[in-house]
Amino acid sequence: MTDHAALRTFGAILGAAVLLSACSSKPPVPDWQMNAQASVQKGVEAYLSGNARVEKLEWDRARAEIARTGRPDLLARLELMRCAAQVASLVPGTCERFEPLRADAAEPERVYAEYLAGRVQPSAVALLPEAQRKVAASSDTAALAAVQDPLSRLVAAGVLFQSGRASPEVIVMATDTASAQGWRRPLMAWLSVDLRRAEAAGDQSAAAALRRRLTIVEQGTSPR
Repeated sequence: MTDHAALRTFGAILGAAVLLSACSSKPPVPDWQMNAQASVQKGVEAYLSGNARVEKLEWDRARAEIARTGRPDLLARLELMRCAAQVASLVPGTCERFEPLRADAAEPERVYAEYLAGRVQPSAVALLPEAQRKVAASSDTAALAAVQDPLSRLVAAGVLFQSGRASPEVIVMATDTASAQGWRRPLMAWLSVDLRRAEAAGDQSAAAALRRRLTIVEQGTSPR
């Protein structure tokens, strides 16, 4: 259901190109890479779907696999991937688990962390993942719409929101993106934002429609 191209752009944590190009003429791919890649994908999907139990299980597995390498830079990339999913879901706060690893992170990862916090410097935009560069340079909704990967688009929308640059069109686009993917957690967050906007504008008809949508999503949430 989901397009995981966004996982590769979030720092290329597990050497996805190596995984995809591996063949008999090349050295075998280490088990930790394959195991961690699988857990990362499942963990992101579980988080966006609102399945807290599976999310924790898979992220713990991914951390354990990467810890086998003794490389804090890879752990830093992993934490940024999780923080990106949180930004896409409008979860406030800093990327706390990344901060202890910042000193060992590469410059693109440090820039990406600043971007997720809504404070990237214009001079550093070129170091961001390609999907985020144009959105970072402008709040133009056309730039956001041009982001093809759903998760990357939601991350960009989340950054615009927390930096105070999310127009009503951005909110609608993010809501539609989360809805199309069936991502319950970000959908509820963006619907709630749109509801507050409609209420503040005194648009009772739009507010009522948004409450009905939220009720449907909430009713579909089973205990985890």
